Amino acid sequence: MIMKKVLIDTDPGIDDAVALLFAIRSGRLDIKAITTVSGNLTADRCSINARRVLELVGRPAIPVARGPMAPLVRPFPDDPFSHGNDGLADLGLPASTLPEQTRFAADLIVDTVNAHEGEITLVALGPLTNIALAVMRDPALPSKVEQLVMIGGAYGFHSAGTVRATGNNPVSEWNFYVDPEAAHLVFNAGFSIRAIGLDVVGHPEMDLSAAHRATLRGSATRAAQFLLDATDFVGARGFGSYTTFIDAAAIAYVLDPSLFTMESLQVAVETLSTLARGQVIVERRQHFGWTHLPTIQAASEMDFTRYLDVLAGTL
Repeated sequence: MIMKKVLIDTDPGIDDAVALLFAIRSGRLDIKAITTVSGNLTADRCSINARRVLELVGRPAIPVARGPMAPLVRPFPDDPFSHGNDGLADLGLPASTLPEQTRFAADLIVDTVNAHEGEITLVALGPLTNIALAVMRDPALPSKVEQLVMIGGAYGFHSAGTVRATGNNPVSEWNFYVDPEAAHLVFNAGFSIRAIGLDVVGHPEMDLSAAHRATLRGSATRAAQFLLDATDFVGARGFGSYTTFIDAAAIAYVLDPSLFTMESLQVAVETLSTLARGQVIVERRQHFGWTHLPTIQAASEMDFTRYLDVLAGTL
């Protein structure tokens, strides 16, 4: 079996941890590196958590490097959604003994892509700070990767994009809210982008069924138990189970794009407004439309049942 080469940029965080577990346990991804970005937590704490996840599932050889402690030009904001004191639902995962890479995250991204030019899929689960810094170091980077699959934004396909908005304003998604300048830079850098937004991952059908929970309870794996415990943690605070596996949707796309319906959109990211920081602006006009905006592929629909079947079964 040919395994797809990926580099995962992430900010664990509960749902990022589930995404990492999903990627590792799939057995179908060659994870060349993990880089951590300041998003759900600062990059140093995210690095600790990424290494805790790797140790949990016995994958010590994957290198982990961290990025800066703040977005490109803004202070690091407070996240209204708590992932727990440890960032992993306060489940008491053991401390990791795995070392951290001495290389800066953006350097590891560039070095890894250049070592496997044309073969790497970048998977961005958090703010795009590290990806933007990597492009600053190597402006040709977008032409050297197969594609960039990201969790980020909301594209107006479903009201869930605003009803379940995760940024600290009524219209934004957390990853783009944290670092809208990075999102703007990455959108305009020339990547082949596949974006999965809150329209999909916040949809009401994105929820574990009784059957999915039974599948997880019937498993002896630490990964399945983590998802169940994390779901209990967020449920006790009034949040749906979907919040624990938002980021795993990006891994699902890499494994099986047929789970998603993608649409071509021209987009921009709001960086100036104090009311709409991080909002994705989509050009849909029939007349007078702007033609200078970058074009991406964004998810408009998802086969939720099949996704959750695969996620629960894999974990």
